[in-house]
Amino acid sequence: MAEVKRVLDALVRSRRGGLAASAALGGLALIAGLAVRATQRGEPEAGPVRGATRGTAQGTAAMPFDAGALSDDEATLCLRIMVAASAADGVIDARERERLDAAVAESGLDLAGRQWLARELEDPATIDEIADRVANPEAGARVYAAARLAIDPDTMQERTFLRMLAEALDLDDDAVARVESGLAA
Repeated sequence: MAEVKRVLDALVRSRRGGLAASAALGGLALIAGLAVRATQRGEPEAGPVRGATRGTAQGTAAMPFDAGALSDDEATLCLRIMVAASAADGVIDARERERLDAAVAESGLDLAGRQWLARELEDPATIDEIADRVANPEAGARVYAAARLAIDPDTMQERTFLRMLAEALDLDDDAVARVESGLAA
C-alpha cells in the first residue's frame, strides 16, 4: 500500500500550529526529525527540527531525510498508531476526523486503502501490537512522534495512552520531553 506514506505525510502536515505547520520538508521528515531529537543524548538543538541529523567527529551535521528511507511497513505502523492515538479517548472527535479525511483526500488513497483505513478506525491497533513490531529505538521514537503528532493530549485517556506507548517502546522521560520540545519549537 504505497499510498500509506502519502496519507501519513498529509496527516502530519495537516496539524495546525507550532512545528508541524512549518514542516516544509513534509510530514515524514518531521516524524524523522522528532525521532532524531528524541534519541539524542544531552541537550536538544535549539530551534525547529529541519530533518534528520548525523553525528560526525566535528559535531552534528544536518542532512535531509529521504522519505524513501521509511519503509512501507514502518509508515503503516506510524499510521496505525496515529489512528489508535486518535481513538485513545474512546472517540475520534470532529477535528481529528476532519484532518484524517483531508489527508486521505489529498493522498489519493485507493478503494483498498480506504477499506483498510476504515477497518483500522473500527478496530484500532493496541499499543502492544505496535510495540511488538518496532525493531529498534529509532523506529520506536518515530512511532511515538507519529502518535504525538496525531493528537493534542487534552484528555486523561490520551495522556495515559502516550505514557503507556512510551513505556512499551522503551522511551525514557528525556526522550519524550525532547519530542515535546520539538513540537513546541
